[in-house]
Amino acid sequence: MIGLSVPPTPRWRPAPLRRPAPPARPARPARAITLAALSLLALSLGPPAQAGALEVQVLDGGRGQPLGGAVVFLDSPEAKAAARPLATVDIAQGERQFQPMVSVIPVGTPVSFPNRDTVRHHVYSFSAVKRFEIKLYVGRPAQAVVFDQPGIAVLGCNIHDQMAAWVVVVETPWYAMTGADGRVRWPQLPPGRYQLRVWHPGLAPGEPAAEQPLTVTAADARLSVRLAGISP
Repeated sequence: MIGLSVPPTPRWRPAPLRRPAPPARPARPARAITLAALSLLALSLGPPAQAGALEVQVLDGGRGQPLGGAVVFLDSPEAKAAARPLATVDIAQGERQFQPMVSVIPVGTPVSFPNRDTVRHHVYSFSAVKRFEIKLYVGRPAQAVVFDQPGIAVLGCNIHDQMAAWVVVVETPWYAMTGADGRVRWPQLPPGRYQLRVWHPGLAPGEPAAEQPLTVTAADARLSVRLAGISP
C-alpha cells in the first residue's frame, strides 16, 4: 500500500456582510505530495485563462536528474470520452530492434509491424492487454493488430531474445513522452480533476504507471515529478 501525506488545507470563509457579494477566492498554497513512486510539487501559477497550460518535468528518484523517455498522461471520465484512436501506427523492426522502443497510442488504434530487416522476425506479446503472434515473416503483415484495451503491452521476438518494446495504450487525448530535458507540456488543458500517470520502461517488469490525483485549474501550472524505482 502506498502512503499519502497531504498537509491540511486552511478553510476559507467570507466575513458576514449586510449585503453579501461573492468575494474572489484566494489562491490556495502549493502543496507537496510525496508517494513511494511519485512526488508532485506545484512550482508556479500564471494568470487565469479559459484553459490553462500544464508543464510536467519528470526526474529520476535517485539523483533528481531529468528523465527522458517517460510516458505522461492524464485520465478522467471527460478525457476518456474525448479520446479517439489513431488511423494507424507503425512499429518497425530494423537492425534487429523494434523502432520505436516505446509507443503511446489511444485505445482502438491499429498497429502494423513492418519488418525492414533481411532476416525474419516472429513478433508476439503475451501481455494481458493484448495477446497476439505474427509468425516468421518479412515485409509488412497483411493485417494490423488493434490494441483495444488500456494498459502496457510488452513486445518481443521469438527469434531474437534481445528485442523488446512497449506499447502504452491510453484512454485520453492528453498524453506525451518526455524529451531529453524530462519535460512535456500541454498549452491548452481543460480544467478539471485528472489522474496524473507516469511510466518509464526502466521500471521493474510489470510495474504499473505511478499515479496521483491532480486538479487542473484555469491557470498555467508547472509540476515536478520524481519517479522512483528506475533501473540503471
